[in-house]
Amino acid sequence: MMGIIYRDLKPENVLVRANGHIMLTDFDLSLKDDNSISKPQLPIKVRSTSFVGTHEYVAPEIISGEGHGNVVDWWTLGIFIFELLYGVTPFKGVDHELTLGNIVARALEFHKEPSVSGTAKDLITRLLIKDPRRRMGSTMGATAIKHHFFSGVNWALLRCTTPPYVPRPFSYRDFIAADNTADNAVEYY
Repeated sequence: MMGIIYRDLKPENVLVRANGHIMLTDFDLSLKDDNSISKPQLPIKVRSTSFVGTHEYVAPEIISGEGHGNVVDWWTLGIFIFELLYGVTPFKGVDHELTLGNIVARALEFHKEPSVSGTAKDLITRLLIKDPRRRMGSTMGATAIKHHFFSGVNWALLRCTTPPYVPRPFSYRDFIAADNTADNAVEYY
């Protein structure tokens, strides 16, 4: 979308605004393709062979070094949704090397708990197809996300819709008041 390959979708880079809508941050790994702005429905043709991203979220094509385009963002969306639903990423190993090996070679498995709908599992499965040419979003970009998981979402009016959760306004004084007891010694390093 908008000619950008984000390449770093993960919970730490998704901020919740005061109105409850989200926004992405940390675009330092992003690539821009100025030619794709005229045709936002098409996949971005710019390709990179650089190894970038957080290990647990890296797409198989980045690991293999075969080059990648915006379809890596659909992979990371699948990892992100899996983590939101299960509390862990699907291919995490005991170290970075095993994590990367799992991403390339291990089949996607869903945990028995918590209970997750078949619709959500289908979406994740389509987003986490290891072959980037077959992965959901690879041929028509954002228009491919007409998956039944999102039925009921009016994408055109999304910014006008009140989110299901709107955070309470945060004040620095709230933090100080909650932490201002004699028993809470602060150690500085």
